[in-house]
Amino acid sequence: MMTTTHPLVQALERMTLIRAYEETLVDLHGRGRAAGTCTSVGQEASAVGVVSALAADDLILTNHRSAGHLLARGADPGRLMAEVMGKRDGYCKGKSGSLHISAKELGVVLTSTIVGGELGLAPGVALSRAMLGGEGIVVCFFGDGAACEGRFHESLNLAAVWNLPILYVCENNQWQAFVHRNETTLADGVAAQAAAYGMAGASVDGNDVESVHAAASQAVAAVRRTRKPFLLETRTYRLRGHFEPDDQSYVDPAELARWRERDPIVLLRTRLERDGVLGAEEIRGIEAQARHTMDRAVAFADASPYPGLEELTSDVYA
Repeated sequence: MMTTTHPLVQALERMTLIRAYEETLVDLHGRGRAAGTCTSVGQEASAVGVVSALAADDLILTNHRSAGHLLARGADPGRLMAEVMGKRDGYCKGKSGSLHISAKELGVVLTSTIVGGELGLAPGVALSRAMLGGEGIVVCFFGDGAACEGRFHESLNLAAVWNLPILYVCENNQWQAFVHRNETTLADGVAAQAAAYGMAGASVDGNDVESVHAAASQAVAAVRRTRKPFLLETRTYRLRGHFEPDDQSYVDPAELARWRERDPIVLLRTRLERDGVLGAEEIRGIEAQARHTMDRAVAFADASPYPGLEELTSDVYA
């Protein structure tokens, strides 16, 4: 990517790469070259804003829309693509697909495709952090659908009672698979529920990467200082369907159009151009670099072999 120290330009580079990665994966799926996946298109500002506020020793647990979190954390697009395509050079030797990727070297403990699954495991990981000492915290990403699950209550309640250093990040993208959140809950948001557990909470515009980063930085600092949990809600929107392929026929076209106008990448590009930080040619350069990176990633994945039969039972716990 471009060599720059401007934080918002760095954010744009990372968000553009995340979008390019997921659009490439959708294209490969359409051509029968990759399995279907749950994308996070439209949620890039939330991923980059939160992850960029973390330290190297912080641990991440995430959900089925994990590509943004992984790439924001520094995951190699080639190894991610190889994993999705079932190749040996993927992060999990091709055994996880797109919905279960973990990357120990990045502090990404797990990706759970079970709704709220990561919520059930976060207290255990945080308890380990607390017992081992140090300043590292645990960050648990989940969606508004998981906030309707019993695991949400159990996890937050236990974390509050045991004073566990967890930053809970609810990426409220307004949709719970094929059901709008308005059909499943009367509450306007999720952050207000923090008070019921005696913990601090905050809600932020999840499509404004600078606002997300500022809110996440404050939340991370609070968890690191107090060693107590915090609930951060990023209000965003899922611009593609639940799982590829998905024609979004169940989505109100007017609602989708309104949120497309608030595409986080477009908003950031417009701001950087308006403020004279980047010109149109430089923005095109960022987009071209992201496409080039993805061409190389696909080539890497294509060249990677499938795991051999001797790998069939390795890394399996029983």
